[in-house]
Amino acid sequence: MNDALRELYQEVILDHGKKPRNFRPLEQATHCAEGHNPLCGDCVTVQVIVEDGVVREATFQGSGCAISTASASLMTEAIQGKSVEEAMALFDEFRAAVVENRESDDLGKLEVLLGVKEFPVRVKCATLAWHTLQAAIQGEGVASTE
Repeated sequence: MNDALRELYQEVILDHGKKPRNFRPLEQATHCAEGHNPLCGDCVTVQVIVEDGVVREATFQGSGCAISTASASLMTEAIQGKSVEEAMALFDEFRAAVVENRESDDLGKLEVLLGVKEFPVRVKCATLAWHTLQAAIQGEGVASTE
């Protein structure tokens, strides 16, 4: 990754980390889960409204590092309007790119988070909201990066 691209990615992560999108409670949520990363203390609650198999709205709340917050913010933007299957496929694609270092051309804005591959301890920060989304969709209520 060249320096200009790395700098742009860092700016996007800092922007979403400082001014997260969809950071609020969702009173009418049909699915909800809480996630925790015991290694660093990040905590997130993901709430979604699913109607007719489509994620109509997604929000999150919690506290964590800039990467965890930015990932949750970007995730909520990326999954709204997608079917549950598409949202879960996006999670699989994102996880494979970050954890397994697989190439991906389908991540859109989420690509800014791929730099965490260089810092394995931060991968769990980037995937926490996604694991929490999966737990919410599956009705599990609780997710952990462990």
